[in-house]
Amino acid sequence: MQTNPVLVESAVIFSVVMCVHLAVWNQHSWCCVALVIQAFYVQHKWDRLLRNGNAVFQWRPSANSGIVPAAMVMPLLGVALREKCAASGNVYFERFSMVVTVTGMMLALFLSLLALGITRPVPTNTCVIAGVASSAILYTVKQTLTVSEVIEVLEVLLIFVYLSLIVLYLLPRCFTPGEALLIVGGISFIVNQLIKRSLNLTEVKGEPIHYFLPVVVVGSLLLGVFFALLFCFMESETWVSSLFFHIMTAVLGLGILMPWLSLLIRRHPIMWLLDFVTLNDKRLCLLGYWMLLAALASLVVLHQNYQRQSGSKKHQASTVVRKYFHLIVVATFVPGLVYDRQLLHVASVGCLGAFLLLEYVRYFRIRPLGQLLRQLLTLFLDERDSGPLILTHIYLLLGVSLPIWLFPGPCAPKGVLPGAGGLVPYAGVLAVGVGDTVASVFGSSLGEIRWPGTKKTVEGTATSVFAQIIAVAIFLIFDPTVNLNSTYTWIVGSITLVAMLEAYTSQIDNLLLPLYLFILLLL
Repeated sequence: MQTNPVLVESAVIFSVVMCVHLAVWNQHSWCCVALVIQAFYVQHKWDRLLRNGNAVFQWRPSANSGIVPAAMVMPLLGVALREKCAASGNVYFERFSMVVTVTGMMLALFLSLLALGITRPVPTNTCVIAGVASSAILYTVKQTLTVSEVIEVLEVLLIFVYLSLIVLYLLPRCFTPGEALLIVGGISFIVNQLIKRSLNLTEVKGEPIHYFLPVVVVGSLLLGVFFALLFCFMESETWVSSLFFHIMTAVLGLGILMPWLSLLIRRHPIMWLLDFVTLNDKRLCLLGYWMLLAALASLVVLHQNYQRQSGSKKHQASTVVRKYFHLIVVATFVPGLVYDRQLLHVASVGCLGAFLLLEYVRYFRIRPLGQLLRQLLTLFLDERDSGPLILTHIYLLLGVSLPIWLFPGPCAPKGVLPGAGGLVPYAGVLAVGVGDTVASVFGSSLGEIRWPGTKKTVEGTATSVFAQIIAVAIFLIFDPTVNLNSTYTWIVGSITLVAMLEAYTSQIDNLLLPLYLFILLLL
């Protein structure tokens, strides 16, 4: 009897949910248990819709719907953050974490409602289970959230609905339903938070570095949607269109985003950035080191394209070559995590903005670099880049950066979490930079015993876990802020669970693995 990978993936996610529930044990954790059960049933309906071609939009092929792993990220993240903030006595961020939890649940329920609404015949049993889970969640919302917080959740849901319609129409075959839930849901939450804080400037609080990411995300979203709609009616490859693109990008950046950011941080962003970067010699050394690594990554791309041009047959980058970039990312992020996390935070946000802008240039064929970028990046395509966008490198950056951006600094005394929480900022480096890289390289070259129902190997998973444990030992030596306090069993168990998820998921592992490891280490 052949093992169904979707069932094993769902079992791993259910194990994570139970770990969180047993560690936290509150109303919202009970709701997470109810949500994962109904998501499991709804995922079966989504998978059938995808197989029959009745899923409304064009989704990424050769993958299941991914509802279960994607639906649980935001709720579990909010539950884990709330536990930390409650322990530190930070009431503001404790309430904020509750909003994150409920928002994630509402987005997942909306996607479930959509699947049940277009499934024929109507799945009675799944509707009953979804109804019971929804009732429990809505009752909990009524008991735990204030009216203003409920309105905030509904605002995010409204943004998500309209943004999903736009993104999924303009970008067919780029996402699975679960990936769309995770990515568009996260963007919707960021957009709502930025609008909320911009309308209440007197209540704006926190470090200036935390406002760069929302502004970059919203600016990139506005730029992409505007030109995607515009170039539906005009040719994008002409010099006139390219000039218009560059002018409008400059207008958006200098005329809208810069003043917007200056209102939030109460200072001119460029002057603040100059003072921030030149604060000490260590930061200048790190920037110089990162520029060398960026040049090395560019040389790898150019070398691989030279091999393709000189080869007698079509050349495509191998798995080992792709993992070079994972190693470069590890070499980039580890020194930043050890020596200056604030600089790494700002640099990673700037890198995200640059990646998105270059992808727009490639996608729209903006002169003079558009066609060149198409030729350079198509070499590194894999089966997950089946849509018009090439997102693999952006997912890699997000995977290692999200644990840094999501780190609950206000809830961490002296900026450090005790026990396994000390490894929280390293979650992306461990899961993607070390674990995924080692699993792919050793699994493809030495692996012989395959996990049932997948192409992944037992040897790859085992070496992945072993490599991450070694990496943890190295971080303990070089980073004095990491103090595990006899939480080694929990760390090894968390790493093993995430490695099993990597072996069985067909979703974008560069996004899912760091987030789930982040949640487990945060407990």
